[in-house]
Amino acid sequence: MKLSQITNIEFSKKLASDAPAPGGGSVAALSASLGAALTHMVAALTTGKSKYAEYEELTLNTLKQAEDLRVKLLDCMDRDTEIFAQMEAVFKMPKATDEEKSARREAMQAALKACSVVPLEIMGYSYEALVMTNDYVGKSNANASSDLGVAALMLGAGVRGAWLNVLINIGGIKDGAFVNEYREKGSELLEKSMKLADKIYEEVAGTL
Repeated sequence: MKLSQITNIEFSKKLASDAPAPGGGSVAALSASLGAALTHMVAALTTGKSKYAEYEELTLNTLKQAEDLRVKLLDCMDRDTEIFAQMEAVFKMPKATDEEKSARREAMQAALKACSVVPLEIMGYSYEALVMTNDYVGKSNANASSDLGVAALMLGAGVRGAWLNVLINIGGIKDGAFVNEYREKGSELLEKSMKLADKIYEEVAGTL
């Protein structure tokens, strides 16, 4: 069964065990998914209310986008753990002969690249969610404004957690072009995301 389909208690137990997965990558994706869910909740508490009628189109778009990102981030949570199985398979490969060692090195490089893809996706989706949330600040149900601040915190945690997973994987990759591409993309997403997350949090806190 996928991680996204088990209970919070079961997930917490799996996370606390000595199994290497799920780990930080899955938690980063879950954190960001919860952030998107919170923004969706605020939109759900805003739609149809006459006081916010001028923002109804934005609210409806936020509902759609937030749900899409919530689902994508949950999928990332599942895939992050599933892809780690590829890494575990490499650890079990024989390494007695030069040929076996060479095959193992190649498989390790492929596994490290595969394990770098999902964290960068998490960062991208989280950034999209932060842009969406930022656009919604001050235009939604004021009684739930604090939830947008919490959403920003969760999305920011998702970005930073995913970035650590990108870094630990690309650190062992020999393909310089791949490493440079992921480091550049990740660094840019990190910088933009943190600025937005801080901006949202401070704006929301300033109104309470």
